[in-house]
Amino acid sequence: MRIDNYISDLLYRYECVTIPGFGSFITQHKPAKVHYNTNAFYPPSKSIAFNEQLKSNDGLLTKYVAEAQNISYEEATKKIEATVLSWRKTLLSKERIALKNIGELWSNEDEKILFQPSYHLNYLTDSFGLSSFVSPSITREELKKDVEKIEEKAPIAFTPERRKNRSYLKYAAIFLLAVSAGTIGYRLVDIQKENQVQVAQQEAQEQIERDIQKATFFDTAPLEIPSITLKVEKQPLKYHIVAGAFRVEENADKKVNQLIEKGFDAERIGKNKYGLHQVTYASFADVPEALTFLREVKKTESSEAWLLVDEIK
Repeated sequence: MRIDNYISDLLYRYECVTIPGFGSFITQHKPAKVHYNTNAFYPPSKSIAFNEQLKSNDGLLTKYVAEAQNISYEEATKKIEATVLSWRKTLLSKERIALKNIGELWSNEDEKILFQPSYHLNYLTDSFGLSSFVSPSITREELKKDVEKIEEKAPIAFTPERRKNRSYLKYAAIFLLAVSAGTIGYRLVDIQKENQVQVAQQEAQEQIERDIQKATFFDTAPLEIPSITLKVEKQPLKYHIVAGAFRVEENADKKVNQLIEKGFDAERIGKNKYGLHQVTYASFADVPEALTFLREVKKTESSEAWLLVDEIK
């Protein structure tokens, strides 16, 4: 029995998944990062590690296998034990164990189990829809350095002149001083006005607070409290269990009616990029709930059902 699919499902929800008598897969949150040499952006994710020291049965994997295959806990325990025995024989023969979307296991010369994680799947549910990408580098203009370069190439030199030939400079200087003084005077008036406005606003605020306190402690008249309506935003149903895609619209409607008669919350969710009308068994807002429903549909209804992640509703 292959249990890597069940381990993969549990890694979405738990930080440690133990294979009894073999070891544990441990996840750890990794923040988003940027590779500055390649300008590549990587979203937040979960890193996977393996620890062969943690092998005590905590019941998590066994219970999940029993529920998924609709068998007893004892039968699930025997199947997991048989799988672990097969894995150990593979490791003794110096072969690798490939676990889908998890990684590879092998043993070294000291009979210690080594693990190489797979990077094809991000087990952090908060990062669904996010993928890595490469962004072009941002070029920033440094105006200060440009100005310094210009001044180095073309320095400004002041040549002293005789006062008798530049007597008008004295009057120009007096004129500039007068204009500056006037400007400063106007600015002082503006500052005084701003201060007066701030004082008035502060006094008005203090008066309002006094009125509120008076109304709170001395007014015995009942207050009319307006009713409050809370609007709760509904989470989008972006995880869809797809039953099929049809070229003819009538066939898609026929499939929807058939699934509704069987008790499914079936509907059409539009066309895909190939122009096919997609029909779903049901849609969910929660990943674990969608995965549990998908596994049940594969077992009881159709093995070709699959999960579509698309916020289209």
